[in-house]
Amino acid sequence: MGTLRKKGTLTIVVMAALAILPPILLWSGQAFYLDLATRLVILAIAAVSLNLILGYGGMASFGHAAFIGIGAYAVGIPVYHNTYGEFEIIASYSGLFQIALAVGISALFALITGMICLRTKGVYFIMITMAFAQMVFYLFVSLDIYGGDDGLVIDIRSELPLVNLDSPLQLYLLAYGSLVVAMLIVRTITRSQFGMVLQGAKGNNERVVTLGYNTYAYRLTAYVISGAMAGYAGALLGNFTTFISPEMMGWTRSGELMFMVILGGAATTIGPVLGSLVFIVIEEVFSSFTIYWHLPFGIMLIIIVLYVRGGLVGLITGGKKKRGK
Repeated sequence: MGTLRKKGTLTIVVMAALAILPPILLWSGQAFYLDLATRLVILAIAAVSLNLILGYGGMASFGHAAFIGIGAYAVGIPVYHNTYGEFEIIASYSGLFQIALAVGISALFALITGMICLRTKGVYFIMITMAFAQMVFYLFVSLDIYGGDDGLVIDIRSELPLVNLDSPLQLYLLAYGSLVVAMLIVRTITRSQFGMVLQGAKGNNERVVTLGYNTYAYRLTAYVISGAMAGYAGALLGNFTTFISPEMMGWTRSGELMFMVILGGAATTIGPVLGSLVFIVIEEVFSSFTIYWHLPFGIMLIIIVLYVRGGLVGLITGGKKKRGK
């Protein structure tokens, strides 16, 4: 119970800091840090979605960034056609329409690809998820109408009821609230019977199958939910950056999401958020000194994986060293 209380305390402290500090920094004239926090929170949503299948389901997807890119383009393409295109899309500026489009297409893509990917396991699953993501990457590179490799500028942000996304603070609060909801969704799922079956399949799939559960259907459902959540994060990211490009869905971005989950602590509620926080801080601090800022991050990740059980969450809450270390 002591460890659980520590994890709960850590969750409260981190989420309280994310709720309080960015608005204070904005009001003190440090608007840059609010933008940094907004990017952090949006990426944390994507990391939380990946944690559902990676941490709890044991599905190491190396193409999760594809869902982020799909979500972002679901915002940019309707706006482009309404502004520059030969035809208009109904409700193209509506945030509700764009978010529904982002979530729906991402979920559909996850369903179609998941039905194939989940027929494999291990390194084959990693490679096939990356292959599908690269297919989407090169598809958007080839679409010159939407900027191709140069990307696409979003001239007008999504229009939502009661929320003005042109306001940095309101955009941050929306992203923060979405992160809290995403964490609650994953926590609720993993503590339900569905989540128990998912985690059981991760540990011993054959034994769970013999109990009468169709683990393939459970894993596919989790994969679709995860993809839909990442697509929502992509819609927020598109509104935040107001610029989208195929680079958002490259395999290196998928790797960064995996690093966030593993570094922070897979199969924990606050782990993906903590991993995203450390990643963004390291990127911001070290990238100002050297272009090789990935090096200290990689060293930290190696140490955590080799010597600490449970990532940074395990380290902070007193996680034990791995056996044999």
